[in-house]
Amino acid sequence: MNKNNILEIKHFSVSVSEISVVNDISLSVEAGSVHVIMGPNGSGKSSFAYALAGHPSYVITQGSAYINGIDFSSLAVNERAQQGLFLAFQNPCEIPGVSVSSFLRQAYMAIKNTHISVGDFNTMLLMRCGQLGIDESFIARGLNEGFSGGEKKRLEILQLLILQPAIAVLDEIDSGLDIDALKVVCAGIAIAQKENPLLSLIIITHYQRILRYINPDHVHIMNNGLIIASGGSELVDTLEAEGYEAFKNDAQR
Repeated sequence: MNKNNILEIKHFSVSVSEISVVNDISLSVEAGSVHVIMGPNGSGKSSFAYALAGHPSYVITQGSAYINGIDFSSLAVNERAQQGLFLAFQNPCEIPGVSVSSFLRQAYMAIKNTHISVGDFNTMLLMRCGQLGIDESFIARGLNEGFSGGEKKRLEILQLLILQPAIAVLDEIDSGLDIDALKVVCAGIAIAQKENPLLSLIIITHYQRILRYINPDHVHIMNNGLIIASGGSELVDTLEAEGYEAFKNDAQR
């Protein structure tokens, strides 16, 4: 494994209920790099993300997965997070009765393996809220309870800033957002990158618009569980001009 690669995926295949959803994917993610995975609905993008994070329904049937040189394919979800892996969910779940501040404090202590008082944590949390233009009342609300789509995505970015992972997988962080909410999300990502230039990102998306604010180092096109094309921003230009039809022949091979 290249010592500059924080994440190394080789011949990675995943199944759900014995149905293959990801097929023989290999991906090397360098420290500080931005990888974008694009593809139509049902192409396997989210399945790939869930398998990386350790969702029990997504079974790794082949291949290896290393983070910082450590094979994490058999690690529990919390152990993967402690190794620096973060997943921002496409559709975060609601947890009534658990406040945003309580959830984030417990997550922070578990991942950092340290204790922080409620007062000190809330001071840090409010500072982060200020960076994202989030009202102070937000942290007392039930986790995602009654949240709009934009609020849920802002909470995912708030978690990113609080937990400070080494590699962040952002699963359709831009879906359902208006332009103002998208700018807030992208501003939060930029803050995280500035604070940690070695932060690696895997951004999963259907759309080109988030790439107006974030410059990818690598772009991958996924279809039918396969990465069918990889390159630079020129792939985004091709998608913009021709759509996924431009890669139809690749998908059929």
